[in-house]
Amino acid sequence: MAKIQMKNKIAELDGDEMTRVLWQVIKDELLTPYVDLQTEYYDLGLKNRDDSDDKITYEAAAAIKRLGVGVKCATITSNAARVKEYNLKQLTPSPNGIIRAELDGTVFRTPIFVKNVQGTVSCWKKPIILGRHAYGDVYKNCEIKTPCAGKAELVFTGEDGTEIRKTIMDMKGPGIIQGIHNLDKSIESFARCCFTYALDQKVSVWFGAKDTISKTYDGDFKAIFQNVFDTEFKDSFEKAGIEYFYTLIDDCVARIMKHEGGIMWACKNYDGDVMSDMVASACGSLAMMTSVLVSPDGKFEYEASHGTVQKHYYRYQKGEKTSTNPVALIFAWTGALAKRGELDGTPELVDFAKRLEKATLDTIEAGIMTGDIARIASPAAKKVLNSWDFIAAIKERL
Repeated sequence: MAKIQMKNKIAELDGDEMTRVLWQVIKDELLTPYVDLQTEYYDLGLKNRDDSDDKITYEAAAAIKRLGVGVKCATITSNAARVKEYNLKQLTPSPNGIIRAELDGTVFRTPIFVKNVQGTVSCWKKPIILGRHAYGDVYKNCEIKTPCAGKAELVFTGEDGTEIRKTIMDMKGPGIIQGIHNLDKSIESFARCCFTYALDQKVSVWFGAKDTISKTYDGDFKAIFQNVFDTEFKDSFEKAGIEYFYTLIDDCVARIMKHEGGIMWACKNYDGDVMSDMVASACGSLAMMTSVLVSPDGKFEYEASHGTVQKHYYRYQKGEKTSTNPVALIFAWTGALAKRGELDGTPELVDFAKRLEKATLDTIEAGIMTGDIARIASPAAKKVLNSWDFIAAIKERL
């Protein structure tokens, strides 16, 4: 067949470990035989980011802003063990955190439902769209390991010379201190992205924070969300028959566990990081969830919602073909290709992306799947395949 043509490029951000291996297999088997794939390639492997002092990460973010669409593989955020393992110069920051900050965007994650994989939360009948704030908190923090007793202070010096100083703690011995921040502008963008996307999807928005404890930090989130909703979205929500609902984060979690779904759950950055994995796992697998970063000005980055599958990679290095689930990686590509086709007016590219998604889900619903979802499939899986054979089965159906 003649390959489907692309009018414009996609920013392609490669990653680490097992997901990097499968990234190339997906391209070779499911994409390049059918699409004249046009990408601007950036290698965000951990060593490359360390060698470039993260210059490559900022270049990739700029490419997404310039091209309008990006697709990203899973990447390692280093810790002390990774510094030793990869012989790094330093602890590298989260590449996702850098990209989210550069785009000032919001991450929306939605479980992928298939008929024969029942989640562990029986009342969830519809997908829960999880909107994660993409800036600040611990992902752009400042930390100190204090060596001895002393006074820890929080100090702000305004441009006009005004100084605000508060004592964090009179520390009686060694310990740790952490400073996090956020910006009203970023919180406003987060709120607008959530409300706008909720109107597009026709779902209500729930937002939870801990303003009873964090009266200033979380209180600011609560106030800004309410103000943006009241002044910009209230009438539109009423016309659409949907609502905005705020409650404490712990109450929100309790309510979510008893709800049928079909809503958007807006979360602060760290909350969204944790809760998106909880929702994905409860729906079947961390690899069965879409993830898209959306900027306020309409730029899109599609990515795998899970990590680099470190343990499987070590087994792969020993020569084993693992049963790693590639669905989220496939859907990152289909999401990016469909958005590229939508923006460029190439319906055949959009159609291909939807057909590849359908082939993937039909393969699973036919009882052919990887080990992670075979454990919870009902009826039982007919075939449990390694990643390579599973991708081959999708290709045959496609």
